Amino acid sequence: MSKLRLPAWLGKDGTAALIFLAPSAAGFILFYLIPFGMGIVYSFTDSTIGGVFVGFDNYSALLESKSFHKAAANTLLFTGVSVPLLIFLSLTLAILLNRRLYLRNWLQTSFVLPLVVPVASIVMIWQIFFDWNGTLNAWLNGLGLGRVDWMQSDGSMAVLAFLYIWKNIGYDMILFMAGLQAIPASYYETARIEGAGKLRQFYYITLVYLTPTMIFVVLISIINSFKVFREAYFLAGDYPYDRIYTLQHYMNNMFLSLDIQKLTAAASLMVVGILALVFALLGAERRFQSHME
Repeated sequence: MSKLRLPAWLGKDGTAALIFLAPSAAGFILFYLIPFGMGIVYSFTDSTIGGVFVGFDNYSALLESKSFHKAAANTLLFTGVSVPLLIFLSLTLAILLNRRLYLRNWLQTSFVLPLVVPVASIVMIWQIFFDWNGTLNAWLNGLGLGRVDWMQSDGSMAVLAFLYIWKNIGYDMILFMAGLQAIPASYYETARIEGAGKLRQFYYITLVYLTPTMIFVVLISIINSFKVFREAYFLAGDYPYDRIYTLQHYMNNMFLSLDIQKLTAAASLMVVGILALVFALLGAERRFQSHME
């Protein structure tokens, strides 16, 4: 019986890497890649079992759905507002904590702690604070102001954005700090000798050399913004207030009603949108790198 021979260019290290990566690669293909491919196929049929090819009919029905329009608009609004706020705040904190400050290590730890807190615990804390009989309404009542049902009002989007920023600001801050520490201190010393002020140093040195890190952080933040569905689901259920009804709610409800065609069509459109954004940001990074060279 002939033995399986791997290409000679792999070498011993490459062969060992393939052996260790094989189980993870097999699991990824079996549980992620194949189901996603099947979902794309289902989005062009009228049924998951013995379905007939219907072209783009499912996508047309999806784009005519008012619920999908509401979910897509809310998702774009949430990502478009919360991600820039997260980037600004995490970068500001990274710049402040990149200096020698009192209790610097304690502050870094406090911002990172939300990453290790379970989702159920986070939701419980938020319910205690924003519930009708919660802490915030108790404060408002003490000040003579009326109570607010935060999760059933237009303020629900702000609550969800605050939760998203609170949970992810520590991770983005660490990434920015790593990027800041990679900038040679000699660049700032040269700029100071030439008479450049703090603002010019920040604009022409910090932002320029932090661009690759910035693009990576933006990508991670956008991906994490789609994961906030878990908190929104536990806080407000399957059919929350209109302002926080997102694409993930829409797809979850389509799954519960077994409308697999609309579910897979919506998932495919969302993936295409995310991939387009990723390629645009990576293209911007490549252009920046070529410009710097």
